[in-house]
Amino acid sequence: MSKLDEARAEINRIDAEMLRLFEQRLDAAGAILACKREQALPVFDAAREQQVLERNLAALQNPAYAPYYRRFLQNMMDISKDYQRAELSQNTVAYAGAAGAFAAQAAKSLFPDYLRHSCEDFEEVFQQVIKGRAAFGVIPFENSYAGEVGEVFDLLFKHPCHIQAIWDLPVRQNLLALPGATIADIKKVLSHPQALSQCAPFLQQHGLLAEPHTNTALAAKMVAEKRDKSLAAIASAESADLYGLEILAEGVNSSAANTTRFIVIGKELPVTGSRFNLLFTVNHHAGQLARVMSLIGDLGFNMESIKSRPIKDLPWQYYFYVEIEGSLQDEATKALLQKLKTSCDSLKILGSYDIQQIDQ
Repeated sequence: MSKLDEARAEINRIDAEMLRLFEQRLDAAGAILACKREQALPVFDAAREQQVLERNLAALQNPAYAPYYRRFLQNMMDISKDYQRAELSQNTVAYAGAAGAFAAQAAKSLFPDYLRHSCEDFEEVFQQVIKGRAAFGVIPFENSYAGEVGEVFDLLFKHPCHIQAIWDLPVRQNLLALPGATIADIKKVLSHPQALSQCAPFLQQHGLLAEPHTNTALAAKMVAEKRDKSLAAIASAESADLYGLEILAEGVNSSAANTTRFIVIGKELPVTGSRFNLLFTVNHHAGQLARVMSLIGDLGFNMESIKSRPIKDLPWQYYFYVEIEGSLQDEATKALLQKLKTSCDSLKILGSYDIQQIDQ
């Protein structure tokens, strides 16, 4: 037997042992789940995961393996959470819109093994997550051309949900109509307000009337159902296939780099990631907002984004959103948050994450 064959035989022996231990570990996860179900505890326990990582990494004999072993442990714990959620019927992801919507495409790409639940609007997505009917929700957060989706910021401010991840999806908008229709036939175009904004120059160039609709895919569905050649929709190519429409014009969005940023929401607050974001309010004392901003900068943190939104039912009062580079696990971040709690009227940690791109 060659040295290669000997090494492979050793790998086979180790794999067989790991398989036995894998089954034992999931059996133990099932026992833990039974306790969590009885005590109404969440599947994810950030403090427990951190303890597992620290304890096992401290026992590692070869320090060179540390980054790989950390990834192995994290993957193992992620598998355990997926198993527990499936046992709790939480292996569902919610999104707003119909099949063919960009949110549906994002949900499918990010959670290929999950059941997908279509919701009428963003509020319903939040409610599905809050009530435990879905483990996660996938929602558009902002667009590189049309800007933020203000309603989503308001829902994050209102509801006890946290951002689990942020993903960028390149978006290509298309003009869809009934088979046989031409651009000359079109008088009115239906789509989500964000999509209409992304394609405004094209619509103006052709003298087309824009009519806001709940969702891009639902707009395509309505065009198909109305059977009116004067109607068109701005939506994805997938929507054209799903609803039997033709693409009259491809890529009608103004920016070739058009990208929509999607957030994944859940009830648990993740602690890993190179960025975190906050929602906060300040009192009306002169210069209070400036003091908060200075505090963040003085402690060495870089703010990548800051936005303000009016608080509903409280005229002339605002809440603020900031995205900051840093890890929630760092002592410096913990010190910053402690100081912010004393400087802000209210403070909510939205999430911790790395921004990634969805492959198409």
